[in-house]
Amino acid sequence: MPYQLSSLTPNLIVADVERSMAFYRDVLGFTVEQTVPDASPLVFAILRSGPVEVYLNAPGPAVQEYPAFKDRPIGGTLTLFIRIAGIRAAYDALKSRATVVMPLEKKWYGPTEFAVTDPDGYVITFAEQE
Repeated sequence: MPYQLSSLTPNLIVADVERSMAFYRDVLGFTVEQTVPDASPLVFAILRSGPVEVYLNAPGPAVQEYPAFKDRPIGGTLTLFIRIAGIRAAYDALKSRATVVMPLEKKWYGPTEFAVTDPDGYVITFAEQE
């Protein structure tokens, strides 16, 4: 391959950047690194938890940049898959604060996983290889 990939950051189109930012910050423990603009109403945010980074985009600016998004629903079938240490503690901390769509379980292919949804319906799966 003539090039090398160095990272992957999901850039999520969300109905309300501030609402989604609050979920990722207050429920999942991400920190806000940057917002555009600096004050409300926000159209973009960068959030981070350790090496995991997520971008949040308001629909208007995203459609301007990517016209193919115009008639696509927010949320869709995208799943964010996050490897984690301390899966049981994470599940205990999140199960009453987020909508669990897959309970904590040991999977046939090895890891223990659970999944929650964010305010726009994106599924976030946490997994630990025990």
